[in-house]
Amino acid sequence: MTDMPDKPGQSKEVPKRITPSYHPAQVAKTAPCQVGCANCGDIRGWIGLVAQRHRTGVSLEDALARAWRVITEVNPFPATLGRICPHPCESKCNRSELDEPLAINAMERFLGDFGISQALPLPSARSKGANEWLGVVGAGPSGLSFAYQMARRGYQVTVYDAREKAGGMLRFGVPDYRLPQDVLDAEVQKILDLGVELQLHTKVGTDISLEELRSRHASLYLGIGAQMGRGLPIPGGEGSAIWTGTDYLSQINTGEKVDTGARVVVVGGGNTAVDAARCARRTGAEVTILYRRSREEMPAISHDIEDALEEGIKLLLLAAPVEIERAADGRLSGVGVQRMSLGPPDSSGRRRPLPILGSEFKLDATAVIAAVSQVPVLEGLHSLDHDGNWLVPNPNGVDATGILVGGDAVNPGIAGNAIIQGRHAAEALHARLREIEAESLKDPQYSDINAEDIRFASKVVSKAALAPKLPGRERVEAGMAEVTGTITEEEFLAEVERCFSCGSCSGCQQCFMYCTSGCFIKLEEPQPGMYFSLNLDQCHECGKCIEVCPGGYLEDAGDITPGISRTPLR
Repeated sequence: MTDMPDKPGQSKEVPKRITPSYHPAQVAKTAPCQVGCANCGDIRGWIGLVAQRHRTGVSLEDALARAWRVITEVNPFPATLGRICPHPCESKCNRSELDEPLAINAMERFLGDFGISQALPLPSARSKGANEWLGVVGAGPSGLSFAYQMARRGYQVTVYDAREKAGGMLRFGVPDYRLPQDVLDAEVQKILDLGVELQLHTKVGTDISLEELRSRHASLYLGIGAQMGRGLPIPGGEGSAIWTGTDYLSQINTGEKVDTGARVVVVGGGNTAVDAARCARRTGAEVTILYRRSREEMPAISHDIEDALEEGIKLLLLAAPVEIERAADGRLSGVGVQRMSLGPPDSSGRRRPLPILGSEFKLDATAVIAAVSQVPVLEGLHSLDHDGNWLVPNPNGVDATGILVGGDAVNPGIAGNAIIQGRHAAEALHARLREIEAESLKDPQYSDINAEDIRFASKVVSKAALAPKLPGRERVEAGMAEVTGTITEEEFLAEVERCFSCGSCSGCQQCFMYCTSGCFIKLEEPQPGMYFSLNLDQCHECGKCIEVCPGGYLEDAGDITPGISRTPLR
């Protein structure tokens, strides 16, 4: 039956119902956790190896070992960083929109400790004909990362360091209560087990010249760090009972007795200041951290600041030292302090502290620890391209003389950044020496998948695993003993199940179960992220599979932007 025309010669057509059609496509995307921290490997991948072990037929022990190897492909220090990293990866986790982000750092630490307890060797990818002898100056995280990446590719590597042990700031700048030295020793030894030679008590520029090293080695990498602390440029800023933050922590970490007296003032707001304050508190002293800006602008790791406050450390904000006062006998008696206000942002992007006239007062003290900044020591290395105390490489990490440089001497930051710089330099050098295409040296800067792409209803609400930690008073009483523990195997296994495997297939089979036309064909040998092939010839274009995919791995092919590559990172 048709409608009658409204007017002679005209007809009214009945509109047809348009049913949307969908063309599902399997599209692997960059997960946000990987963007947050590219240093602990394919995070989604190593979590998936364990979480999906039942679907791939892998035993738990084998899955844990494989996950550890994925991390150590790019980071040979999972147990170390699992203890000290501020874990920016977690701040990017999509799961935070549901309940709490995954405890990625706690899981990394668990796997790092597993690798140590099981004596797992670092992965090796030996290259044929890699006969060059390479030199590394500095046995800190950056230099050891470079040495590891080159040694595992078959190169002969010698690392030179002026100190009595390897580790750099990991050993001499991070207190034992955060990073026990036996943990660091175990992970350094795994690198040496690849054949890396370590020459300690060797100061380049003094004990051996840079020119001699250049003639000895096919290439050099400098990862010397920034281990020299700066003092306070105020009246009385030099003398007894005053330490820089780096010197104080170095003496504590080497077991030297440091007498700071009963009242310690620590100047600064970074990680070194907080670590120094917490060490001084463990000696029984009353400790005050003096910082010239607000709490929000303190560069120290936020949870470490909270721990310091729980341990009884006072935080005096918007205040700066202007003078060190001493008694008649020369003993340090106090710190002259001036109140500050915040003005417009300075070059760092933070609001500039401005002194408030007439606001001076005295803070009683028996010792002062200045943790305001630290710089590299370039003695004997001034032939390198530098700006003051800082090395200046080109965008490829090479200075004007052709030496590879990295680490804190170039760009101060967290240990994870130094490890990345060492890895990138190694990958670039290996490609040049072997005349092969360079591996991707850029870590992802953005995510291809966001919280709105995740089907949160596919998992129950649950809290993240929480590493056990002693209460504040007990932490102080424990001295330099480690105060935070590793999560249990049960907690680790529960935590990996919380992952949505954002942008990858988790093998949940939702698409397979909802598809009535047989588009999804199970693979005979499934792997994490690879469980089904797709036969679009059978597709009814209903789009149900896209709707139920929990991790946003399936999407409508019509929504894929031409020219945009969305492929797995590794």
